[in-house]
Amino acid sequence: MKKSSKMLKRMRETIGIDLGDKVSRYCMVDQEGEVMEEGTFRNQASSLEKHFGDRPRRIALEAGAQSAWISRELKRLGHEVIVANPRELKWITSSDTKNDPVDARKLALLARADVRLLAPVEHRSAEQQGELAVIRGRDAILRARTLLINSARSIAKGFGVRLPKSITHTFGERAVDALPDFLRAALTRLLEQIDALSRAIAGYDQQIAELAAKHPELERLESIPGVGRLTAMTFVLTLGRAERFAHSRDVAGFLGLRPKQRQSGARDPQLGISKSGDPYLRKLLVQCA
Repeated sequence: MKKSSKMLKRMRETIGIDLGDKVSRYCMVDQEGEVMEEGTFRNQASSLEKHFGDRPRRIALEAGAQSAWISRELKRLGHEVIVANPRELKWITSSDTKNDPVDARKLALLARADVRLLAPVEHRSAEQQGELAVIRGRDAILRARTLLINSARSIAKGFGVRLPKSITHTFGERAVDALPDFLRAALTRLLEQIDALSRAIAGYDQQIAELAAKHPELERLESIPGVGRLTAMTFVLTLGRAERFAHSRDVAGFLGLRPKQRQSGARDPQLGISKSGDPYLRKLLVQCA
């Protein structure tokens, strides 16, 4: 009986984690909200197992760049993991005494009181995250190519030279042929990089096409006028498990396409969209519209 009581007490311990880049801070509180233990750990699977591998607890952490893999690792160790939405944590993010130990303790206290106060988010699976990384990689290279093209155009324009309008896989090659001799030496390497990036983008497009074959649900989305494979694929992977949305209108809120609210008494001003969620997918959807 004594052993069961001790086990129950351990299960009710709550931990808040303030994630850092390389090192994170944690705080453990008891049922009364009193601090039992504080410390740091390295953002490595071995360090997580060392600090949290002994028994299951409730653990809260904010959504961020590393929260997906860390939450998966903590769940593997048997913990109940709550990933908090930082946009809903003004008590933490807007505090005048914001620091890592305080943030970790506040997360633990909120998770102990009521997990709904953390507005929990659900991370996509590791497989979905890996497929989405292909789209993110393509977007990064596309933005890099746009930067180089704009730089080349700007430099050439300063000499009264206009580069080709159409962006194709041979843009750099065609642009070099159009350059006068005094500019060719300055811009050849830059233009060669543009064509190299175009080939990399084509490689990503092929990879996305292969991944799309695994998702038959894309066919229905692509039947919508203006929606292509890239947008449909990004939509499916960003949403992750579609069943978590009780109503279709919840998806608009998740993507930041729902108007913000600042209602107070008789005052209810009309505001713009919240712009929460994934900005890249929101940009694609606006372009499709």
